[in-house]
Amino acid sequence: MSSPVAPPVPRPPLRVALAGIGVVGGGVVRLLEANRGLIARRAGRPIEIVAVSARDRHKDRGIDLSPYRWEDDMDALVAAGDVDVVVEMIGGADGSALTLARRALGAGKALVTANKAMIAHHGLDLARIAEEKDTPLKYEAAVAGGIPVIKAIREGASANEIARVYGILNGTCNYILTQMERNGASFADALAAAQAEGYAEADPTFDVDGIDAAHKLSILAALCFGTRLDIGAVTADGIRGLIAADIREAEALGHRVRLIGMAERGATGLYQHVQPCLVPADHPLAYVPGALNAVVAEGNFVGRLFFEGAGAGAGPTASAIVADIIDIARDEYGPAFAMPVDALDAAPAADAGARVGKHYVRLIVEDRIGVLAEIAAAMRDAGVSIESLIQRGSEDGNGVVIVLVTHEGPARAIHAALAALGASEHVVGAPMHMPILAL
Repeated sequence: MSSPVAPPVPRPPLRVALAGIGVVGGGVVRLLEANRGLIARRAGRPIEIVAVSARDRHKDRGIDLSPYRWEDDMDALVAAGDVDVVVEMIGGADGSALTLARRALGAGKALVTANKAMIAHHGLDLARIAEEKDTPLKYEAAVAGGIPVIKAIREGASANEIARVYGILNGTCNYILTQMERNGASFADALAAAQAEGYAEADPTFDVDGIDAAHKLSILAALCFGTRLDIGAVTADGIRGLIAADIREAEALGHRVRLIGMAERGATGLYQHVQPCLVPADHPLAYVPGALNAVVAEGNFVGRLFFEGAGAGAGPTASAIVADIIDIARDEYGPAFAMPVDALDAAPAADAGARVGKHYVRLIVEDRIGVLAEIAAAMRDAGVSIESLIQRGSEDGNGVVIVLVTHEGPARAIHAALAALGASEHVVGAPMHMPILAL
């Protein structure tokens, strides 16, 4: 007769300290409290907040922090003997966030962060410290908010060679483009709407100039291609130069405008670029509305993987942070970038000018004889072949809108043609250029 199986020995609680109690930090507290029992069962042990720290302990955050020890000095979170995991929600690539991250990992404490700027700029250094101390570094919330794309690529698609990864990585820009698409709004009016709804900051530079998306793209590229993080190799063009006519003309061509971050490994190196693009209307990315994010990864065996969801906000970001904490409670972690830092390649940056494709070009020109000939000559001299040309009156009656679609050709030829036309006294303002994605 077999002996009865002994019940499992209960595991002690995982003790968590939160640094930074803003919108996301408040979301983490609410989530851990609201789903306490479910989280404990899934984690195999209770997860308890034991300490919190922020700049202003008297600020009304709409949550009760009295059950938790308040530390005015964040270093106390690292020194505390009753803290197993430090959750960094301070923000910023450097400064106190980076100092806390280095000290926490150096002390052998697990680190969970939503800080994409810090990971993009210092992720390799932090990953090396984590490896030396055999402690987790987790950052699911740093890319695409509540979408579990980091875990899916690092674990679910780990057997695949990824051909490319791309997507809508900034919800603010996607909200602005959706407003321009649905309401015919100008960029300025759509940005004002995004600010009124809380999707855009008073200074929207990081979002609308593509910097935020570039941080996220660099992290995805490192995971997908096994390469070292190199934020300096990511080029970014934002959406400031778009006008309502661009949205309308894209729709007439059977496309929609989206700010796309794309990373692709080719024969000459790794291509990483953030820029507005024309996306075919039959591609899933064309139907991602509002402030949502979406990521596409293409594996050689799994095929196309598509992830869509909320890219920011208290609930989605807190969901990703707590998911990382649950993994740590289960002792489920590995190298931060799917392989040890020393195994990551130092891939050279690809020659973006050699990238071949079709392009959308929009110019506003004076309404006078000879301008079309000047445009055609500039394109001819640069080696650009024109597939189609549309001429319409401008929105304000000042000048004429010229829209060109090119045949496939290298990007450097387009840049050369636009540089020549930008110097013309007959061109009003800066030309607009967007690749037409063949997806």
